[in-house]
This record gives sequence, C-alpha cells and structure tokens, in this order.
Amino acid sequence: MNFSLCSSSSELRCPYVEGLRGTDTHVMAFKPSLRVDNAIKKDIVQVSSQDAGKLIMSSNLMPRQFKGSYVGKKQLDEHGQKLEIVRTLLIDNYDSYTYNIYQELSIINGLPPVVVRNDEWTWEDFYHYLYEENAFDNIVISPGPGSPTHPADIGICLRLLLECQDIPILGVCLGHQALGYVHGAKVIHASEPIHGRLSEIEHNGCGLFHEIPSGQDSGFKVVRYHSLVIDAESLPKELIPIAWTTSTDALSFHKTWNSDGTSDASADSFSTNQENGSSRPLGYSDRVQKGKVLMGIMHSTRPHYGLQFHPESVATCHGRKIFKNFREITEKYWQRLKPSFSKHRRFQYAAHMKVPHAYGLLREVPGHRQLNNTNDQLCEEAYRSGQSLPNGDRRRSFGFFDMLNVPHSSIGAKYLKLKWRKFDHLAGQVGGARNIFIELFGHHKAENTFWLDSSSTEKRRARFSFMGGKGGSLWKQVTFRLSNESDITSKGGGYVSVEDGQGSTIKTFLEDGFLDSLRKELLMFHYDEKDYEGLPFDFYGGYIGYIGYNLKVECGVASNRHKSRMPDACFFFADNLLVIDHYNNDVYIMSLQEEFTTTTPWLDTAEQKLFALEASVKRDREEHTLHAIRSFPANGFLADRSREDYIKDIEKCLQYIKDGESYELCLTTQIRKKIGEIDTLGLYLHLREKNPAPYAAWLNFSGENLSICCSSPERFLRLDRNGILEAKPIKGTMARGTTKEEDERFKLQLQCSEKDQAENLMIVDLLRNDLGRVCDPGSVHVPHLMDVESYATVHTMVSTIRGKKRADVDAIDCVRAAFPGGSMTGAPKLRSMELLDSLESCSRGIYSGSIGFFSYNHTFDLNIVIRTIVVHEGEASIGAGGAIIALSNPENEYDEMVLKTSAPAKAVMEFT
Repeated sequence: MNFSLCSSSSELRCPYVEGLRGTDTHVMAFKPSLRVDNAIKKDIVQVSSQDAGKLIMSSNLMPRQFKGSYVGKKQLDEHGQKLEIVRTLLIDNYDSYTYNIYQELSIINGLPPVVVRNDEWTWEDFYHYLYEENAFDNIVISPGPGSPTHPADIGICLRLLLECQDIPILGVCLGHQALGYVHGAKVIHASEPIHGRLSEIEHNGCGLFHEIPSGQDSGFKVVRYHSLVIDAESLPKELIPIAWTTSTDALSFHKTWNSDGTSDASADSFSTNQENGSSRPLGYSDRVQKGKVLMGIMHSTRPHYGLQFHPESVATCHGRKIFKNFREITEKYWQRLKPSFSKHRRFQYAAHMKVPHAYGLLREVPGHRQLNNTNDQLCEEAYRSGQSLPNGDRRRSFGFFDMLNVPHSSIGAKYLKLKWRKFDHLAGQVGGARNIFIELFGHHKAENTFWLDSSSTEKRRARFSFMGGKGGSLWKQVTFRLSNESDITSKGGGYVSVEDGQGSTIKTFLEDGFLDSLRKELLMFHYDEKDYEGLPFDFYGGYIGYIGYNLKVECGVASNRHKSRMPDACFFFADNLLVIDHYNNDVYIMSLQEEFTTTTPWLDTAEQKLFALEASVKRDREEHTLHAIRSFPANGFLADRSREDYIKDIEKCLQYIKDGESYELCLTTQIRKKIGEIDTLGLYLHLREKNPAPYAAWLNFSGENLSICCSSPERFLRLDRNGILEAKPIKGTMARGTTKEEDERFKLQLQCSEKDQAENLMIVDLLRNDLGRVCDPGSVHVPHLMDVESYATVHTMVSTIRGKKRADVDAIDCVRAAFPGGSMTGAPKLRSMELLDSLESCSRGIYSGSIGFFSYNHTFDLNIVIRTIVVHEGEASIGAGGAIIALSNPENEYDEMVLKTSAPAKAVMEFT
C-alpha cells in the first residue's frame, strides 16, 4: 500500500535555497555514552577557558555561495525588516533524528544550521559565539536518548536554557523535557512508552501553532517517540502548557492516515493576546485535563518553547509549518529589540575561522575532511581536475595499496579503460543466470568468485546480476581485520592483506582503518565517462565484497565488545565481469584494463563459452555439487542463546525502552551447525531456488575458507551515477499462508499491524536522518512508505527513502553516514548499538553488515546481510533477530526471530 505524505515531509523545495549545498558541521569529537544497569560511562570533551576566547567558527560551516557575502553586514531587510536568513545553532543530543531537523531548517532558514553535539563545546565556547560573535539568531535542542535528569544525556543544554534568556530556543522531545526540568517541573515515566505512533493534538493557538488546526479530527496528527513526560501537575507558574493530546490513546499510522494533513482552520479563530511573539486564547486554562499528555510548553517571559512530539517526522502533519512559525517568532523577537542591539548582531561566518576540537577530526565528517599533508592535497586536487599525480607523489598518497607495492595492482593514480560487449536476449537462450555462472565461473569449486544475484526479479524489484572471478591483470583480494576490537580503549585501525593475481600477498597495518583507505583508492582511479555510455547499470568494475557489522567502529561507534572470527571486510577487485539484464534478457561482458592495454582475451573467451551453451541442456545437480564430505552428523542447528535467555534479553530491551534509552532495539542472535567440507556453491544454488531474493549474493573467498550464501530481500544503500541515494529498509515480517485466502489474510494483518507500522516508521525517520547528513537540503523524501512485499517464505513491510547526494561528499562519506543499516540497529542508533553490544553474546560478524559493490566511478550498491548462510571453516552460521519496541511481546518476538532463520536453515538441512 502506498500513502501520500502530508506537507511536513521534506519533498517540498523553497525557492531561495534551490540548489543549496548544505554542509555537515557535525564534528565527531565525542566519546558516546553507555548506560547499562544504571552505570553511565561518558567522557566530555572540554576546552580550557583561556583558549575559549580564541576559538572562532570554521568557514567550512558556511555554504560556499554565502561565504563572504554577508560578513559584517546588517541582516535586516530594509523594507520588511525581516531577517534575510536565520542562523540556527542545532544542539545534537546524540540522536538519530537530528538531521531531519537539520534538513527542515536548511530549507526554512535559507541556511543550514550549525550542528554541535551536547558535549562538544564548553560554556565559554557557546558564550563566545552567542554573545561576543552574535553568530546565531536562535537555538534548537534535538531529541535524544535518556533523560534530562542525567547530565551525561543532556550535556550543555540545561545551562543554555538557564543562561540564554534573550535568545529564542525550541526544544524537541528531550529538549522539551529539559525546558521543563530546568525550571523545576518533574520528568516522569509516561503511562506507556509511545514510539512511532501518532496522536491528535490540541493547542492554545500561540505563535508556534499559527495557522495549524487544533483538536480531534482536525487533521493535526503528530508522531511521538518518548517514554518520559513532563508531569503537567508539576509545571511552575513561569511555564505555560500550549499543546496536549486529545485523548489518552496513541494511534497507529494506518488508522490515522485518512486525512491529507491540511485544514482551513487557523489560529485566527482564537481571540488572542500577544506575548513574546506568541499568542494564547483569552480565558485559557493553565492546566492540562486529567488523562491527557502534555505535548508543548512555553516560557511566560522568555522566547523558549518545547514540543514533546517530533515535528520533523515524515508522518507528522504541519511539522514544517511549526519550524516556519519558529523562524517567524525569531524574526519578530529581534525586530522588537532596540534598533541599536539589532544593528550589532553580526553575521560572522568569516574565512580563517575554526571549530573547537575540529583539527584532525574533520576527516571523519562527510564533506569536511582535513587533509593532513601536501600529498593528500595533491590527491584531492588531482581527483577534482581529472589529472594524474606526479610520479613522485603517487606512493606516498595512495593508502594501503601504495604501502604494499603489490605487483599488478592499481598503485598510484590509474587511468582505467573499460571495454564491453552486449548480447541481446541471450540469457534466456542459454538457460539463465544459473547456467551462465556454472559454465563461466563454477569450475574448481568456484574458488574466488562472486555473484550479486537478483534471483527475485518479479515486480521489477531488482534488474541486474553481476558475476565474475579471479583472472584479470588488475584482480586482487583485499582482506581487513580490525585490531584490538574487544579492547574498550581501541582507537581503530587494523591489518590488511592484499593478494594479487599471481598469489603474492603482503600485509600491513592501516592506522586510519579500512573505509578511509578504500576512499583513497577510489580517488586514484581516472576514467572516461564515455566508456560506459549506453550501459543501463552502475557497476563497471571495482570492489565487490562485504563490510562486516563490526566496521561500525569506523562510523562513529566507540568500540566493539565482541571480536569477529571472520575478516571484518573482504573484497575482490573485479576487472572481468558478466552482467545480466533480467528485464530484457540481455548479457553484457566487460573487461576493465589499464589505459594502454589493447588485447581483450577474457572477452573473447567469455563470448565463446556463452555461445557454446545450449538452453536445452539439462544439468543434473549431481554434476555440479559434491555431496558433503562430513566429519559430523547432520544434526540440527545450535543457538547461541536459549529461548529463555533470548526472552530475558527482550525484557531487558523493553526496560531500556521504558527508561527512554532507546525507541527501538534490533536484538539478534545466531544459530550454528558443523557441516564439514561441502560444495558451498551447490548449497547456494539450492538456497536461491528455495528462497529467491532481489539482493541475493554468493561470495567465495577460498583463501579464508569462507563462503557466503545470501538471500537478502533488503537493500541498505545505493548511489547511482546521477548522485541519487536510495535506502529500502525492511521492518515487519510475517510468514506466508498455506492457502491463497490465508496468505491474503496474513498480508493484510501485516499491513494493518500497529506494532509493525511503528517499527517501520521509526527506521524510515532514522534513514531520512542518515541520508540528510549527506544530501542536498530538501531532497530527502519517501516515495514509498510501508509497502508490503511478498517473497517465497515471508511477507515484509518495506519503505523507500531517496535523496540527492551533496556535491562535496563522496561514496564513502555516504556509507559512513548510514552504516550499519538502521533496520539492524534501532534508534537512536549510537545508544542502541551500545546497548545491543552489552546484551548480545557474540559478534554478528558478516550478518547485519552489507554485501555489494563500489564501482571505480564512485557508484555503489549494498544490501543488508540477512537471510544468509555464512560457511566458515566447516561451520554454517545464520543470524536473525527482530526490532524490539514498546509494543513487543517477548514470545512473539522470539517466534519471529525463528521464522527468519527458517528458509536458510532448511536449505542447509536439505542440502547436507
């Protein structure tokens, strides 16, 4: 089912920011918190007060079209006396929805806000920017995990609310609770946690809700993510309630989406008094009716507001209007001040400024990498200009490949040449993808081969399959293992080994980790776009393999509790590959070579093999599969966690959710079975027959004794050649029925499930946030929300999120902004991953990571590793789990986890 989204979503554009390149000012100078069993561990980054006055803001926080043009100029428009742009300081409380607010404010304000973590600056820093530099017009305090009563959760926000009496402030969720708490209100547990569910809202018609309808059936429905609330009875006299729920019950998304979110009602119907740029009705009662939940407050004398609900959610109606109203409140507030004061509020985004603690950390921020030396600068300039580096600079600036000096690898800047041939409608004539793979790559146990397999192509879910193996002059295998993962003090980095086509292997240590080195490698490739003109797909050669879940430590997480027995990342550099277009049955063969190579032996050989195939040839499975040579009995799988232990972990998750530590926790476990030596390609062929999937994959890293048989239905993230990012998270799973009538009933049951809708909505908002960190303001949108898709064994609820990548970020920035996929973690992501690490008993390894490609032209497509059999050193393992939310039933969650293992586990049992 498709839903049309109300106007609060980010699909609208504002004329005066069309084409605006937002900047991600969020500097990762932090050590995330972890509260387990009420123990808080958090280090707050500080700067000495002596240095604070010297710290001024970075010019890279300002979009380049604004740089310099407003410095030192009066901001007020001469005629309307309105601010040309509004400069917001956005405080991030380690939340996973902050960049949804960032996207909204970027459009509404005409300028992206500056994002600062709540422990990133000292009070002296804030005072300097707010009062000495007059650098901001208002402040927005984000949602976040935890409680304002815990200093580690709220950071500097309480002091800002106390001290910044003369600056407009809007607090959302945790920020709203902080506004109440700092003035003496009590923050208590709600009667029930509400996450990803909606409520209808009444309000008092104040300026924050100007022209927004109010009350039951008005069309004003909002999304709530909270376990704690402000006790309305404890509100001090200086805090005024401005919004509350119309009833005690929250609503599911499906039940409420009968309105288009618009209404002719407006605040004009109220008789109002003006106060602080706001309005409130005459005769208004300062008490919230019993049983209703306080949803908004304002300060009686300060321009401070709080909202318990999330105006930035994709399903909140009139959310954008609320942010617009806050901008207008800000404008009116500064207009009413003495002219002499307004005149001196300067716009200070001058050159040569710098953010505190940013030196040496900007490389971690998408679009703001700090180049460490001249060689890196040369690399960056060479990439932008399309020129090769001077020979003397190639090795020093290359990353792990230059250090290894591997023969026949792409050392230094390489100009690549792509050659390809197309065979119309050939795939069907030769027996399809299975026959093609077996004939071209299935010999010798399919050693060192790959197959990104769109084995489920109905309803145009996926179109292309990519396959290949060892062979070309540029081929290599890159294997990466994190170092000291189990050590809480580990600062990252790890060991990489690179094997070339001749079998020579060199190992070294990567101090900056795998993803940074992969970025440097991709930056060294130079190519002519004309080489792939006419090709309908986005992979033309490059890296193909997997990123394990533990690489989350390269994406913002402080540490891994559990060490993986398998490599944390493993990739082939694929220079020869075959592509099948399943829509048209076309076959493409491609060879990627260095610039001056003229011969194409692999293309000739592949063409001969393709035409030697006959569609009528029936291949007995016995010809292609070696029966298991087993040292172990074919007994069932053993689970890492018993049913009782798993259910206890679910109950712990529910307690964390009740305490406000998380909205959703994706708890997982693994089942294992010793299978000895078997033909793993045969196992994969059996799995794809029984459980076809659009993002399936086969990877065989023979030297690691590692084979991956993946039947994933879920895309993590794709970046195409037009710069469009797409995520397709799955949340909500139900078994297929045994009859057509039962199957339709189960499908409808999933579609109408309040719990599954809440799960899905939370992850959609999380992915909007992740894409919002690296996409143009206004471009992130949700074309499909909560569609139900049916596969061989299950129905699933799937949403699609898209956005336009900013010009100043690259492919690796995009992956780091969103990895691991939110559907496998929960929200808020950082806190949720920390909690899950404390609960789960082993590393997830490859499970929950991503399989896919990074093309040499900087496109990529990655799946979520679920429904997957990992065969490593004679053992098969299958990971599974589910999202735990406040509505979860522990017994049902356990049953859903088992359901997700059934198809791959059954395939193993049948094959062995």
